[in-house]
Amino acid sequence: MAAPPGAKLDAILTRHAIVSATLNGGPEPERFVALSRELSELDPVVEAIRVYQSAAEDLAGLDAMIADPTSEPEMRSLAEDERSDATAKAEDAAAALNLLLLPKDMADEKSAILEIRAGTGGDEAALFAGDLFRMYARYAELHGWRVEVMSESEGTVGGFKEVVAEIKGRGVFARLKFESGVHRVQRVPNTETQGRIHTSAATVAVLPEAEEVDIAINDADLKIDTMRAQGAGGQHVNKTESAIRITHVPSGIVVFVQEERSQHKNRARAMSLLRSRLYDQERSAKDAVRAAERKSQVGSGDRSERIRTYNFPQGRVTDHRINLTLYRLEEVVAGTALDEVVDALITEHRAALLAAEAE
Repeated sequence: MAAPPGAKLDAILTRHAIVSATLNGGPEPERFVALSRELSELDPVVEAIRVYQSAAEDLAGLDAMIADPTSEPEMRSLAEDERSDATAKAEDAAAALNLLLLPKDMADEKSAILEIRAGTGGDEAALFAGDLFRMYARYAELHGWRVEVMSESEGTVGGFKEVVAEIKGRGVFARLKFESGVHRVQRVPNTETQGRIHTSAATVAVLPEAEEVDIAINDADLKIDTMRAQGAGGQHVNKTESAIRITHVPSGIVVFVQEERSQHKNRARAMSLLRSRLYDQERSAKDAVRAAERKSQVGSGDRSERIRTYNFPQGRVTDHRINLTLYRLEEVVAGTALDEVVDALITEHRAALLAAEAE
């Protein structure tokens, strides 16, 4: 694999030195935080550069010895024997470095908003939506992330017609962003007396959680309605107008939150959800421009695309974008083996980015 140009590597090393020196000089608190974050991102890249440069120097030394007519035959033979290993080390180091230098998705480190909606399949689709939510909740728990439900509409026999949750933690979006799309389930419902397999679906959307600095919202563009909460909630239900519905007039986006008893808290959550949807809309528009130039197999963000099938009779999960099939359905649905699918999707995405960079 071709190594990055030397000028680019020198620029990174120079920037690393400047950031380190500035931090040692004791900058203002806000600048200290920003530079510390930048340094933590640069450190692994600089280490990879040094590993690559060392491997490249070793290989160059062997090549020079082999090409030098004054080299002793024994030394030249030894150098030729070592060259294949040195070449492999240099290529591995270049590959690792190129991965670290891929364009970064600025939203990767963010928390995420998870939206799951039942699709075709009636009650069974709602039950499947509930299964998916539990899968992601368990997956989040295994990664040390926090899940908070923002709004939910329960199915008539269980599960959810719709559920929206906030998943808080560093790097949540990076791990879950390829989950957006149509998930399909094939299984025999509990209500099926003939043992026939039914196919149902649910739609998943994963949005990066936006902060105020990411997206500006004009208060004049908002229509805010308060109403009484509906559904389970004991005496609180229908007594206070704590539920909040916000309509962003220019885009037509509507968000509704009623989980908290406090109107103030529901409004804050609704604004957070609105910001994330507007931010996602903005990102999607930019992605569409890029997709017109290059169609990526993974991460197109098309939520009408069928991306995965969960086949219970055969105990398999198939991700159609990368033709990956795992016969570990129970563990995937439990969240414990979902990383195998996520890792494969990330690897495929990186391979596509590397191919694009090489053109």
